[in-house]
Amino acid sequence: MNYRTLGKTGLNVSEVGYGAWGIGKSSWIGASDDESTKALHTSIDLGLNFIDTALGYGEGHSERLVGQVVKERSETIYVATKIPPKNRQWPAQAGVPVEETFPADHVIACTEQSLTNLGMDTIDVQQFHVWSDEWVDQGDWLEAVQKLKEQGKIRYFGVSINDHQPENAIKLIKTGIVDTVQVIYNIFDQSPEDQLLPVCEEHHVGVIVRVPLDEGGLTGQITPDTTFNEGDFRNGYFRGDRKQEVYERVQRITSDLHISVDQMAETALRYILSHSAVSTVIPGMRSIRNVERNCQVGDGRGLPKEQVEKLKTHRWVRNFYKA
Repeated sequence: MNYRTLGKTGLNVSEVGYGAWGIGKSSWIGASDDESTKALHTSIDLGLNFIDTALGYGEGHSERLVGQVVKERSETIYVATKIPPKNRQWPAQAGVPVEETFPADHVIACTEQSLTNLGMDTIDVQQFHVWSDEWVDQGDWLEAVQKLKEQGKIRYFGVSINDHQPENAIKLIKTGIVDTVQVIYNIFDQSPEDQLLPVCEEHHVGVIVRVPLDEGGLTGQITPDTTFNEGDFRNGYFRGDRKQEVYERVQRITSDLHISVDQMAETALRYILSHSAVSTVIPGMRSIRNVERNCQVGDGRGLPKEQVEKLKTHRWVRNFYKA
């Protein structure tokens, strides 16, 4: 496993981290705690040392599983988690005051709950689960963040940028307050390359990439006939003609790059890691098989320049999270 510096935090984190939404069992149907625990242990065996979870993943279930595994390991594992907005609105809506989303008492209470769930004294990276640049210089949230740092309850502060709104954190980054940002970035949604990633490099802000495989769309495994379990959020994400659209676009990518469908997931991850601003990519991994395949990509090798350039033509601006 190769390691990169997580911006100005100075933490050396594995290129491939662990996205722990799926193991919370709230939106991804079919995860078992036994398999999730084994997958987490396997990832650490393979050199992974960065896990991203959230208080809202199964109302703390993901955090408790992560904490259980980390407690059983002797290795240094960095854990990032997230505070849900008090109004429970994902993503943050324009015009909503920060007092309704991240008042200081909520920031502190959620952090205390996450520490309890994780069984830890300190959270390495505490993040707001949504963000709006309207909140810079508003409210008392920053006082809470600074207090938690002073108390040693959190080491670093980050935000998870709204889905497909990469510019909606640039104002915050320029203040110097934030240590990390988490953003959707993949072959389809290349928009972070336009403004966000250059600004992050300029200000030494760590970049955590989520949804690198487009919720499965960039694995090559989604076909027009794919079905999901009842209750799985992907039934909505890939509703209507979306499976057909994704399938056809993936076929064009594999044809353009002269690769097999089986190489699609690796190619998608390597595309992200080919950008120098990226610190770590956090695919969701609920099975040992996926852990083994994804961790192999964290070997310090990006894609050949010619493949990166070809993939630029496959940018696809859309938001499947919207109705």
